[in-house]
Amino acid sequence: MGYLQFFIFALISVSSLRSCKGIDHDGSNDNNDDDVIGLIAFKADIIDSSSHLSSWNQDDISPCSWKFITCNPATGRVTELSLIGLNLSGKIGRGLEKVQNLQVLNLAHNNFTGSLNLQLSLLNNLESVNLSRNGLSGNIPPFLTNSRRLKFLDLSKNSLSGPVPDEFFLSCSSLRVLSLSGNNINGPIPNSVSQCTTLNHLNLSKNRFSGSPNFAAGLWLLTRIRTLDLSHNTLTGRVPDGVSNLHYLKELFLQGNHFSGGLPSDLGLCSHLRKLDLSNNLFTESVPVSIQGLSSLTYLNLANNVLTGDFPEWIGELNGLEYLDVSGNGLTGTLPESVGGLGVLTYMSLSGNNISGNIPKSLIYSSKLSVVRYLNLSWNNFETRMPLKLGYFENLTVLDLRNGAFHGSLPADICDSGSLQILQLDGNDLTGTIPEEIGKCSSLYLLSMSHNDFRGFIPRSMSRLKKLKILKLDSNQLSGEIPQELGELENLLAVNISYNRLQGRLPDRGIFPSLQASSLEGNMGICSPFLKGPCKMDVPKPLVLDPFSYANQMGNHEGGTKSSKGSKHHKFLSTSVIIAILAAVLISIGVLVISLLNISARKRLQFVGNALESCSSSSRSTRSLTIGKLVWFDSKIAPGWVANPETLLHKAAEIGKGVFGNVYKASLGEEGRDLAIKSLVVSNMIQYPEDFDREVRVLGKARHPNLVSVKGYYWTPSLQLLVTDYAPNGSLQAKLHEWSTSSQPLSWTKRFKILLGTAKGLAHLHHSFRPPIVHYNLKPSNILLDDDFNPKISDYGLTRIVAKLDKQVMSNRFQSALGYVAPELACQSLRVNEKCDVYGFGVLILEVVTGRRPVEYGDDNVLILEEQVKMMLEEGNVLECVDESMGRYPEEEVLPVLKLALVCTSQIPSSRPSMAEVIQILHVIKTPVPHRMEAY
Repeated sequence: MGYLQFFIFALISVSSLRSCKGIDHDGSNDNNDDDVIGLIAFKADIIDSSSHLSSWNQDDISPCSWKFITCNPATGRVTELSLIGLNLSGKIGRGLEKVQNLQVLNLAHNNFTGSLNLQLSLLNNLESVNLSRNGLSGNIPPFLTNSRRLKFLDLSKNSLSGPVPDEFFLSCSSLRVLSLSGNNINGPIPNSVSQCTTLNHLNLSKNRFSGSPNFAAGLWLLTRIRTLDLSHNTLTGRVPDGVSNLHYLKELFLQGNHFSGGLPSDLGLCSHLRKLDLSNNLFTESVPVSIQGLSSLTYLNLANNVLTGDFPEWIGELNGLEYLDVSGNGLTGTLPESVGGLGVLTYMSLSGNNISGNIPKSLIYSSKLSVVRYLNLSWNNFETRMPLKLGYFENLTVLDLRNGAFHGSLPADICDSGSLQILQLDGNDLTGTIPEEIGKCSSLYLLSMSHNDFRGFIPRSMSRLKKLKILKLDSNQLSGEIPQELGELENLLAVNISYNRLQGRLPDRGIFPSLQASSLEGNMGICSPFLKGPCKMDVPKPLVLDPFSYANQMGNHEGGTKSSKGSKHHKFLSTSVIIAILAAVLISIGVLVISLLNISARKRLQFVGNALESCSSSSRSTRSLTIGKLVWFDSKIAPGWVANPETLLHKAAEIGKGVFGNVYKASLGEEGRDLAIKSLVVSNMIQYPEDFDREVRVLGKARHPNLVSVKGYYWTPSLQLLVTDYAPNGSLQAKLHEWSTSSQPLSWTKRFKILLGTAKGLAHLHHSFRPPIVHYNLKPSNILLDDDFNPKISDYGLTRIVAKLDKQVMSNRFQSALGYVAPELACQSLRVNEKCDVYGFGVLILEVVTGRRPVEYGDDNVLILEEQVKMMLEEGNVLECVDESMGRYPEEEVLPVLKLALVCTSQIPSSRPSMAEVIQILHVIKTPVPHRMEAY
């Protein structure tokens, strides 16, 4: 028995003895003792890392002076315990049952784990219990609502599972608010819920509730209900009539289920209904006419169903409507004039239907609609001219008319409101020129006008769109040169001007020098190093793309006479280097100090690695997998291979370890195909399958020859597995540092191939996704090699999946990538973006070329590879650091590759090139005569 437990036992004994001797006959002190004893026992199971409960002293006669405690001043008994958001962990143990006068218990926003304590049902005076946003698991106790006074119960956003027992609702006659949202509860909704006759708000969303058409048998009897949320479950069948029994219903959320059939015909009888969301189901038939009777409705979402029939003529009668979304259905007909009656509408999406005809004048000219902020008429069949006077909507921020069969010219007043942020006109038949007035769209950050028939020049006025981030003008008939002024748009992240009639030079600033061929091809003669074809001008290469210029040493080392033009470049670069050195000296000192501190961390890292290995080995042998969600992105994988999910690990052999988890190899049986399985070590931090699914699907779309392809995943609350391609040649780490005399070291040809392929993979992550996928953990162990030594980047995007990494995991991740961490990540003072990966790629180059680790520890010092290479380059003997094991190599390639590495590892992020520029540099470096490389 521990000291604290012994003390509590002794205190209980003393309290009992005092009672036997008749001390304190009024009972007040005895009751206070109960409160003290109960709260101290409760505290014993809590991990309080920030000492929030330091005032809780077992020697005190009363707990009323303790923090987070409220007492009844008349009786001195504890009535409220509120520990919300204190980062407490541990379990909700015994002790609270002694605090018999407790009315309010709030432990929300902490990290409590374990099951719900059955002792809570013994507190007969409880009125409010909030245990939301913790890590509680297990089943819901059947008698948790035993207190006849309980009015508020919130268990949302935990990991509770299993079905809700019928008994749970048998004693809920006083309950007003109940939320079980965001757990893993399954099974049907018990009919006994009808016993909660005073319930006002019921939230069962984001669980796995299932059921047949009779699911509402008990719910339609909750006549006092005001908010009913059953969204994001797996409820099925037709929603039966009877909802009109809910006379006080104000909000009904059924979205994200599998409901089918027509909408309940009596919906329109819920006269107090303000919000109705039935989206993302399988509802069919037409929209019930009865809905026009919902005069209080402000929010109506019927999106992504299979509704048919004409767009409702009576829509204008819902004159209080602020949000309307009927997108993704099969509605036909025309927009009625009554749409102009939606006087306070701020969001309107009719996208993805088959609505035709003209845009009603009432929609354009009605002064009542001046507050509209979001208007989406895309993917319809209007076959009408581009609506005029759209700029009249003074607050319009999003206008989406893509693929709406609009024709005619673009109105000059499109941006008169000055508030438009997104303008999407793609896939129409718009003609004429882009008006100069487009420059008035000062708030735009997305302008997309592709696949139309715009002609003439690109207006110079576009250079006034200072907030613009995405510009798409592809597949039109635009001609002439791109205005040089567009290079001044510093926020521009993506541009596509392909398949026009443009020619001449690109702007020499901003994003334009690095535009890839896919953004430029199909024109008459744009001058770009990425394009093969005619060019009427000889534009000098941007200085950042010249890998043969690096400080004063270059000319001296390589010999030869500089031209006057080269001297200017040399002078400019020297000045830049001096400025960069002055600006980065403090950061360099900081990085050196961090590296020195890491000497003492090596043994600790080894201990953590051994602990992870021990934990993973034991968990693998004892873990009992529960039925979870299994998703394949690759249709070629036979489903029968994983009929039993346990085969994912039972068929696997461990082949590696990482900070995010262990990696196993598994074979596809008769197909003879190998796959890799990563078991995420921080899986308990990912509570919601929809979050995991969304992020993994992003990774599943990141298909590229130099990325490890994500084939699928398996999810349960306690286990998440990623299934990817298997790389038979292991990791670059093993080939560089763990090869034996029986295996061949990597030749220069293979090393260059690995660097170029890795650069292409990173460029795909950076430039093909918005927002970019940043790796943050690039190192040789995350570069895998296939049969032909093609590199495949692994572990990309895992920081997106595991968004709630704890401090230990984050620390381990950076420690394991020692030397690859960009300075801005180490000091956390600069903007973190894809330039962090560029820094890591620069260190990777140095490690590949030299065969040495980025940080090496001597007896009395720490050797940083990047600093050594820089010093040797300045001294003129940099080739002495090249890995001798690779044999002969072409100096004219190795030397500029090392210089490129030093540019990539600049201490100032903005001085590093993009990965697109890195690829171009590597192509320039590569010796163009093929037979010269064959000897290497």
